[in-house]
Amino acid sequence: MMPAHDIRPVSTAAWLRGSLLWKALAVLTVALLLFLVANPILRIVITSFQDPADGSLVLENYAIAFGSVRSLRAFANSILYGVGVTALAIIVALPMAWAVSRTDMPCKGLVRGVVLGAFITPSYLGAVGWILLAGPNAGWLNQVWMGLTGSSSGIINIFSFSGLVFVTTLYSFPYIFVFASDSLDLLSSEMEDAANILGAGTLRTSLKVTLPLILPAISAGAIITFLDTIALFGTPAIIALPARINVMTLQLWQFFEFPVRVEAAAAYSIPLIAITCLLFGLQRLVLGRRGYVALTGKTSQRRLIVTGRWRWALLGYCLLICSLAVFLPFAALSQAAFSTAWGKGLSWTNFTLHNFAYVLFEHPSSAQTIANTFFYAASAATLAVALGLTIAYILNRKLVPFGGALAMLAMTPFVIPGIVLAVGFYIAYTSPPLSLYGTAAILVLAYTARFLPVAFANSVAALRSINPEMEEAVRILGGSRVTALTKVLGPLLKKSLAGSWILVLIPAMRELSTAIFLVSPNTRVLPVMLLDLSEDGNFEAMAALGVILLVTTVLIVAISYRLLGRDIILKRS
Repeated sequence: MMPAHDIRPVSTAAWLRGSLLWKALAVLTVALLLFLVANPILRIVITSFQDPADGSLVLENYAIAFGSVRSLRAFANSILYGVGVTALAIIVALPMAWAVSRTDMPCKGLVRGVVLGAFITPSYLGAVGWILLAGPNAGWLNQVWMGLTGSSSGIINIFSFSGLVFVTTLYSFPYIFVFASDSLDLLSSEMEDAANILGAGTLRTSLKVTLPLILPAISAGAIITFLDTIALFGTPAIIALPARINVMTLQLWQFFEFPVRVEAAAAYSIPLIAITCLLFGLQRLVLGRRGYVALTGKTSQRRLIVTGRWRWALLGYCLLICSLAVFLPFAALSQAAFSTAWGKGLSWTNFTLHNFAYVLFEHPSSAQTIANTFFYAASAATLAVALGLTIAYILNRKLVPFGGALAMLAMTPFVIPGIVLAVGFYIAYTSPPLSLYGTAAILVLAYTARFLPVAFANSVAALRSINPEMEEAVRILGGSRVTALTKVLGPLLKKSLAGSWILVLIPAMRELSTAIFLVSPNTRVLPVMLLDLSEDGNFEAMAALGVILLVTTVLIVAISYRLLGRDIILKRS
């Protein structure tokens, strides 16, 4: 007899003879994935070759998209931007990950907590903080420099390409830190001990043994960092736009100014898709030729490296990065939020609560914008978790013969830049028969598609931890699969699903790259309102709104830590 937990893949013939309920669920799931993922991406490709007048196939859109020096320079700037941020993030994150995971450095919990703070901070808020800190003359750091040296100008200009790379790195390095530290936490010390016995020192062992073993994790983090960087809209809009540095996301936005050139925008999006496919293909090609097995038949042990007095130097380095990413910009934002004029410094005469009153009650659309933000994010989180769990269950229990295709579609948004997905939604669903532009539905659906891979990956991990024998026991005793799901699987998955919901809610609340292309005056969200306040030069009100968003995010994370455990955010599924 076949064991209960040995669930074999269902054949096409068996599936066709199966329950009507599960066939209907599978068809509905496929239809939703095609609607949310496949159709927008396919429409981008098709539209990039369409003549806007008669729909015939042409190459003119590519000539419009890449036919100017400005657009080509934006493309080159984006590639350089992505490479610069990725390289600097690796340099910043690897020593921190090694110090936290492999050494006896003190205060590791504090460092991990601050890295989490950088992870949940929207990069565009960090950019505002660094404008307050390092604006050419009025920034805090430049004022200190001029006060100490008597210079007539500051030493730092954040409105530069190097400033753009620097600020983006401070909120991108957590990707590489998480991937690298997770890999280091699982790595046994046996090979490092062997290298030490053969005469290699700590530094040489780390470079020659430890680093190559975590190369797959580093490469995965680097690819995510690069793709996230070239798809960013908020940070370039706040820093690069005033500095007259054009990048691809800003160029894409210009195609949506009147008159809207959707076909050119679609053509300009294609290289982002091509770059994504190329990077993941290259990673598979390079890593596929080498072995990275670090497990032996013996019990693996991880021994911390004793660094002596150097542990304080390592802690100092980590705290320096933490200060640059969190402490300093948060202090600048807080000072501006409670000031009548942020450049006047700290004093009771400059203290005010009016900025918070303005963004919460007096701004014409503040109440509606705040409500929209939480409603859209919560709705997208609910839909993403429901759809992700359904796909994961169908795949894990092998209820359909095409489960692999479902999984591939569910993970596709992970490798498609968010800004490209937004363009796809604009093309696919702003014209008849649906005409969703200007409605809440298009934002909720776009957020759902954008963060579906998060919900799906966490659902897969949760289901793998539950033995199917418990469901089979219910069915042997006469219960239906629905009974098994509601009475057994549901309670066991409750905590994991709540964690997945939080993991979608937080990034959806701060998502700007998707919202900026799909929002309308009636569906504004907080990230767009923050950008509008920045363009108006109202940094005090923007800082107050940013503080509200940060405090709300921290409270959500703290409550979820309390209820769900401390590993729901900084983990890889």
